[in-house]
Order: sequence, then structure tokens, then C-alpha cells
Amino acid sequence: MLMFDIPFGTTEWDGVERTEHPGETGKAFWRTRNFNNIRVRMVEYTPGYLADHWCQKGHVLLVLEGELSTELADGRTVVLKSGQSYQVADGTLAHRSRTDKGAKLFIVD
Repeated sequence: MLMFDIPFGTTEWDGVERTEHPGETGKAFWRTRNFNNIRVRMVEYTPGYLADHWCQKGHVLLVLEGELSTELADGRTVVLKSGQSYQVADGTLAHRSRTDKGAKLFIVD
């Protein structure tokens, strides 16, 4: 991740447009800001959410609330609770998200 030409700023997340993204099951709600090549998101997954795709994009992801299970293409599943994070580079290991009870995340990619 190369960050450039981003002046200091703050974000009031409640004022950022909320968009809906259906999963294989459940829904994801994103509030997204873009800064050149960096995307920053506040994401909420409804209970029962399962992503509709395997992702190859790199992320830094922090669980703010709830619990997130991340399925990895190598067969592992990593469970993160509030206050835990993961990071993965572009094209490193395909992954997809699921949550039984719902989760709120902060993601930079």
C-alpha cells in the first residue's frame, strides 16, 4: 500500500453514504472513502452474512464489534473478535468473510 498526496483530514463516518452489498447470505453495508489508491471503509455485516466471492485483494481489517470468521483458500478459518485484526497482501491468499451474529469492521485496502 503506497499512500501519497493525502492531506490531513478527519472523517465523520455517520455522514458518509451507506451502500448495500448483498452476500451469498445476509448483507454488508459499507461507508467508503477513497484517497487516491487507498480505500477506507466502515463495514457492517448482518447476522448470517457470507461473502458471495473469494477475495484476492489485500486488506488491513480491524473488528470493532461482533465476531468475524475468515475462511482461507488453504482450508483454515480464522476467528476474530472485537479488538483483533488481520492483514494480507494483494494476491497472497484468497479469503472470504462470514459472521453468525454480525460484525462491524474498519478496513483499509
